[in-house]
Amino acid sequence: MVAACPFPANHGSAASIREMSDTLTDMGHNVTIVTYPIGQESIRVRRAKVRRTGPFQPETNAKVGPSADKFVLDFKLLKLLCRVIREEQVDIIHAHNYEGALVGIMAKWITRRPLLYNAVNLMSDELAGYKFIRPAFIANWLAAALDWFIPIFPDRITAVSPDLKDWFVQHGVRESKVDMVPAGIEPDLFDNPQPEKFRDQLPIKGRPVVMYTGVLNAFQRVDYLLRAFAVTLREVPDALLLIVSPLVSAANEREHQQLATELGITDSIIWIAPHELADLPSYLALADVTVVPRPECPGHPIKLLNYMLAGKPAVTFAGSAKGVRHLHDAYIVPNHDFEGLGRGISALLKDKALAAEIGANGRATVLNDFDWRNICRKIEHIYDELLGASAKVASAPRETATTTAVAER
Repeated sequence: MVAACPFPANHGSAASIREMSDTLTDMGHNVTIVTYPIGQESIRVRRAKVRRTGPFQPETNAKVGPSADKFVLDFKLLKLLCRVIREEQVDIIHAHNYEGALVGIMAKWITRRPLLYNAVNLMSDELAGYKFIRPAFIANWLAAALDWFIPIFPDRITAVSPDLKDWFVQHGVRESKVDMVPAGIEPDLFDNPQPEKFRDQLPIKGRPVVMYTGVLNAFQRVDYLLRAFAVTLREVPDALLLIVSPLVSAANEREHQQLATELGITDSIIWIAPHELADLPSYLALADVTVVPRPECPGHPIKLLNYMLAGKPAVTFAGSAKGVRHLHDAYIVPNHDFEGLGRGISALLKDKALAAEIGANGRATVLNDFDWRNICRKIEHIYDELLGASAKVASAPRETATTTAVAER
């Protein structure tokens, strides 16, 4: 596998790629992760192999999104990817996200290997929010160009949500080329939480806890979370909001803290960053209600799966409510209705029986529908079809699949 990002890392796609890779290795595939030198030392890739473009450099606060440094790193990554394909007789390039897809496309042209692209987002939803490209209209133009360009070249595409699959089909991608394959979860991730580890350190003292876990970038709409929580405090004045981020983002945190001050809710918020992946279950065990404040999300929020696996009731905008039903395994409100989001949080804080029911149903849903072991069987079937098509062209079928996955977050 090749990851065009700091890897392993405690967020988003990097976590999914690691778990997918380990599961595919358990299933008998020879998976090699080709990646940058940078990664989080405390997170272990348990079974898949890892090859890097340089000596390992531990990084505890990896940057999310584009940066100038990545241009050089991605050129080195392409060279390493092509070498690994040749040396290990790789059969399939499996590309995740946009930067990884660009590297994968070039490797496909050079090596003539089939390319599977795992789409988890649209650039038009995220690129401007990173504030790397200015002014914003240029970022939006480039994002639209990438959304058009990238899907042309892969042999197959997997989309992590029905919305994302529909977007590709509506924008000219052949439907038979796109499969809906959601993100997954490792079922044992939340088996042994230790909330006492943090309960005594934090000024909770019996207050009802609302929790958000994730990065603080603009596209996550933490501003909606803060405005919603201000609504919640009108009905549940002693509520406490814990914003738990795996990464330190000083600029984003300052911006959100300023809004919290304007809303008069600063004293009811605790900001926590960074945290280790191993501590996430323990933090979530403290929560009474969890929140996904991102509307119109074409992908599948990994945080929603984490909340559900932890058995915690989630309040979410409709755009992030992938694979769940209102008042069954989540509390869903219309996109951008932050007042409705706040009222939903209040409703679950006040109705503990409903909150427990939604939390239990959410855990059952994630165990039934989002276990990596089941999801990777779908991926394996796509591998078989790609190898079958490749064999027809080459008139030389291969018996086993060696996979190279290209990842980016």
